[in-house]
Amino acid sequence: MIVPKHYENLHLLHENTMPNRAYYIPASKASFDLTEQRTNSDRFQLLNGTWKFKYFDSIYDVKEDFFLEDYNTESFGEIPVPGCFQNYGYDKQQYTNTRYPFPMDPPFVPAENPCGAYVHHFMYERDENAPKAFLNFEGVDSCFYVWLNGSYVGYSQVSHGTSEFDVTGLIRDGDNTISVLVLKWCDGSYLEDQDKFRMTGIFRDVYLLKRPEEGIFDYFLKTTYKKGKAFVHGEVTFTGNEVPVKITVLDGSGNVTSGMEGYLPGGKIDMTIENPTLWNAETPYLYTVILETQNEVIVDRLGIREISIQNGVIYLNGQKIKFHGVNRHDSDPETGFVISISQMKKDMKLMKEHNVNAIRTSHYPNAPQFYQLCDEYGFYVIDEADNESHGTAYVYMKNRATEVWRDRWNRAIADNPEFTEATVDRAKLLVERDKNRASVVIWSMGNECAYGCTFEAALKWTKEFDPTRLTQYEGARYRVLSKEYDFSNLDLYSRMYPSLEEIHEYTERNTGKPFILCEYSHAMGNGPGDLEDYFKVFQQHDEVCGGFVWEWCDHAIYQGKNTDGKPMYLYGGDHGEYPHDGNFCMDGLVYPDRRPHTGLKEFKNVYRPLRLVSFDQKTKEMILHNYMDFLTSEDYVCLSYEVTCDGVIIDTGVLLEGAVENILPHEEGKAVIPVSVPETGVCYLKLNYLLKNKSPFLEAGSVLGFDEILLENKDGRNQTAAGILSNQMTEKVSTEVFEIHEDDRYLTVRTADFSYTYNKFTGCFKHMFFENGSLLDHPMEINIWRAPTDNDSDIKKAWLEAHYHKAISRAYETMVEVNEDRVEIKTVMSVTAAPVQRMLNINALWTIWQNGAVDAKLEVKKDGEFPELPRFGLRLFLPNEMDQVTYFGMGPFENYSDKKRASYHGLFQVHVKEMHEDYLRPQENGSRGDCDFVTVEGSRNRLSVASQKSFSFNASIYTQEELTQKAHNFELVPAGSTVLCLDYRQNGIGSESCGPDLRKEYMFEEEEFTFEVRLLPGRN
Repeated sequence: MIVPKHYENLHLLHENTMPNRAYYIPASKASFDLTEQRTNSDRFQLLNGTWKFKYFDSIYDVKEDFFLEDYNTESFGEIPVPGCFQNYGYDKQQYTNTRYPFPMDPPFVPAENPCGAYVHHFMYERDENAPKAFLNFEGVDSCFYVWLNGSYVGYSQVSHGTSEFDVTGLIRDGDNTISVLVLKWCDGSYLEDQDKFRMTGIFRDVYLLKRPEEGIFDYFLKTTYKKGKAFVHGEVTFTGNEVPVKITVLDGSGNVTSGMEGYLPGGKIDMTIENPTLWNAETPYLYTVILETQNEVIVDRLGIREISIQNGVIYLNGQKIKFHGVNRHDSDPETGFVISISQMKKDMKLMKEHNVNAIRTSHYPNAPQFYQLCDEYGFYVIDEADNESHGTAYVYMKNRATEVWRDRWNRAIADNPEFTEATVDRAKLLVERDKNRASVVIWSMGNECAYGCTFEAALKWTKEFDPTRLTQYEGARYRVLSKEYDFSNLDLYSRMYPSLEEIHEYTERNTGKPFILCEYSHAMGNGPGDLEDYFKVFQQHDEVCGGFVWEWCDHAIYQGKNTDGKPMYLYGGDHGEYPHDGNFCMDGLVYPDRRPHTGLKEFKNVYRPLRLVSFDQKTKEMILHNYMDFLTSEDYVCLSYEVTCDGVIIDTGVLLEGAVENILPHEEGKAVIPVSVPETGVCYLKLNYLLKNKSPFLEAGSVLGFDEILLENKDGRNQTAAGILSNQMTEKVSTEVFEIHEDDRYLTVRTADFSYTYNKFTGCFKHMFFENGSLLDHPMEINIWRAPTDNDSDIKKAWLEAHYHKAISRAYETMVEVNEDRVEIKTVMSVTAAPVQRMLNINALWTIWQNGAVDAKLEVKKDGEFPELPRFGLRLFLPNEMDQVTYFGMGPFENYSDKKRASYHGLFQVHVKEMHEDYLRPQENGSRGDCDFVTVEGSRNRLSVASQKSFSFNASIYTQEELTQKAHNFELVPAGSTVLCLDYRQNGIGSESCGPDLRKEYMFEEEEFTFEVRLLPGRN
C-alpha cells in the first residue's frame, strides 16, 4: 500500500495541518461583499475545476505512485471538483439512516476500502508581499492524503471540517501538480453516521491563500451590550511576530463607529460602539470590521447580540425569543453534498417566504459562506459538530430491553476515552471556524451518539473557549443510568419528537434549562400533521424556546426522466445497496428540486407573524396578537381583507395604519375592519398579513399568512349545496312511474331519465345511467382504505393485520319500497375481509328521487376489536372525461383534521390531475375537507354531491391500490377513471414516522356514526 494507515489510527487525525482558525478570506485591499470575497481577493486562488481522476475498488489496488510529477495519467478519466464520485458513475449510491454501512469494529474499516486518486495541474504566481502559501480543503469525505509537486503535504479527516496546509516550501512559480487520494472510509466514519446518502470525494472548495510572512492568523470578536453601548472584546493571534493592526468598524451606511490602531496589548481588542443597532433574525443589522496589517486586509462583519438564559427562558438582547426552525442537510438530487452559494440562497429564500427563522445544520458544519448568508439575511443557527455514531446502538444483544440498550449504546464510542481526542477535535473544528458569526447562537456537539466522557470533554472545552453562546446535545439523555455524568456545560434540555404531554411535564419540573426540540414534526411524505399543536405549546410555556422540524428537504438521487417525461428520483435500496433505509431520506418540507410540500405551506401559516385573537362582528373590532420577537406590527406587516359569500368575494380592502394599532412584539392590539355581511350564504372574513417593505428575498406585499373567521348571518347555508339538497333543483322532473326490475342479484330502478342498478350482494350501485350517459366505470364501493402515508408507518401494521386493505361490503337483506316521488332501498350489510370477522355493520338506506338524485344514509357500527379506521365513505369511478372539479370547502391545498392551517374556505375550481400531490413515494393525498358540496363534470356528464353535514373528498386519476403498491411516483399508472372518494372522515396525519403517536382527537376511533350524502347527476 502506498500510504500509511492513518485512516485506522484514532490518535492521528491530521498530519501537517495548520491550527484551527476562524474563516476569512484575506486580500491586499478591502472587499466589502463577503460572499464575493473569493472572486475579488487577489490573495485567493480557487483550484476548483475539472481534475484527472481514477477510481479504485480497494486502496490495495493503488500500486503506483500516481502523485509523482512524471506519472502518466492517460488511464485517468476526469471529474469535477467539487464533486462526489458516486454522482459520476463510480462506486454506487447508498442511503442508510442509523446503521453503519460496514461492520461495527472501530477503529477498523473494510480492508477493501474504495478510494479515488485525483490529479490537477495549476499555474501559480508568487506575490512578494504575500510569499506564504496555504492550501485549503473545506470538505473531503471521508479522509485524504495530499501531495504537491510529488512531495507529501499531509493527511486529514473530518469530512465537513476545513483542513489547511502550509505549502510555502513546496509550491513554485509556474506549473504545479496537486495530487489527492480520497478514501471512502476511515476511523472518522464511525463518527459520521448521519442520516443521509453516503458519498465520497472532494465536495467543497479547494483553494490557495497567499499570506504575508507576518500578520494576523486568527481573531475572535465577542460583543456585550449595556446601557446604550456595545463593547467589542476580542483576541488576535499572529503568524510570526506581532505586528501593528488597524481595526476599523463601519456601520451599515459606511460611517466609522469605532476602531483602534497600533500594537494590540497581549493581542486584545477592546472597542466601544455608541448607540449600536443590535442584530437579530428579524432585523439582521451588521457592522463591517476591517483588520489591516502592513501587507494584508481582512474584512469581516459583526453582529452585536447577546444570547442568555434567565430563569429557564432564552433571551436575545433582553427579549424572549422562539425558534421556528428547520433541520437542513446539504443535499441536492444532482450535485449531492456539493452546494453552491446560489443553492444556499434558494433555500434561504424559501425559508423566508415560509416564516422560518432558524436553522440547525444537521448534522455537521455547513460550508463557511452559509453562515455569512445567515448573518446577512437573518437566521438563528444551531451550529452542529460533524459527529454522529448512531450505529453503535445496533450492536447485537440477546436482550434489547430499553435499559440494556441504553447502557450499551455509549460504550463503544461516546463513553470510550479512546475517542475523546476525536470528539474534542470535531468540536474545535466547528467552534474555531464559525466563532465570529452572529447568526450562530447555539453550539451543538453532534447528534445521536449517546453520552459519555468524550462529550463531557468536548462540552467543557467549548464552554471555556466560548461562554457567549449556548450549548445543546440531545444525546445527553442516553447514558449508563448507574453512572454519574457531568452535564454542567449543557445549557439546554434538548429533545427529539416529544409528545405534548412530555413538554408540559418538563415545564413543571422547573429545571432552569430551556426546553428545545432539536427535531420535531417529522415531515415525511404527507405531513406533518401536528404543527399547530406544537405551536400552541411553545407559546404556552416561556421555558420552551421552540423547535426545528425534521427536515428541510427530501434527499434523493435524480435519474433523469422516464418515457413519459416524468422526473425519476431514487432513494435507499434503489441502488442494490445493503444496508439501506428505504425512503426514510425523503422526509422534508420541500421536494429534492425545492418545490414546497403542502407541509411547508402548513408551516408558513402556523408561524404567521400576527394572529387574529377575536372579532366582534357588531363593533367591527378585532384583537390581534403580534408573534414577532422584535418588530412591531407597523414595522413589518400591513393588512388586507376580503369577505366571501359562498366562495364569491363580495368585499375587499386594505386596513390603513390609522385603523390598526401599532402592536409591540408579544403584545395584543386592536384593529377596526369595516365589513358588512349578507343575510344568506356562508360568509367568511379572511385577513391577510402582507410584508410591508421589500426585503432581500421578498417583495413588498408578499403574503406572510392569513386568518379567517366565519361570519354570522340569518341563513348561513351554502346556497349551491342547499339547492343540491333540495328536490326542486332539477332541470327536468319526470312524472312517469318508477320501473322496478329485480332478481336474486340486482335491483334496477328506471325512469325515462335514468337507470340505476343496485347490487344486492354488495349494497352499492353497479351501474348509474343518467340521460343515456354512464356515471360509473366500475361499481360503487364502501371505502375504508387509504394508501398509507409515511406517517402511517406504525398504524399501517395494525391496518394490514386487520385486513382493511382487502375489505369488501356484503349485503344480507334488501327491501325496496316504491313511493310516488321516490324509491327507498333498505339494506342490512357489513364490511369484512378474509379471514377476519365483520369489521363494520351497516344499516343502509338509499333513496332514489324522481329527478335522479340519490341519498345515501349509512348507519355504521364498528367492531371495537379493530383499530381506528383509515377512512370511511364511498368510492365512485367516474368516466375520465369528468375531470373538472368545483367544490366549496377548504382549499386550495390538501387538508386533513390536523393539517389544515394552509387552507381556507372558498369556492375552488380545479382539474382532477391538479388535486394529486405527487409524493415521491406514493401515498394518500389530495383530500379536501369541511366541504358543503362538490361537483365533478366533463363535457357531457355532471355529478354533484352535497350533505347537511360537512364532508371531505378527493378526486384522483389513481386508485388507493395503485398508490399503495407502487414504490415511486414515476411508476404510477392512471386508473382510466376519475376516482372520487367521498369521506365521512379520515384518520389524521400526525408525524408518527419518527414522532409520537397520532393524538387521540385526530384518530378515527368512532364506533358508531352515520354518514349521509346526496348524489345529484346532471347532463351538460
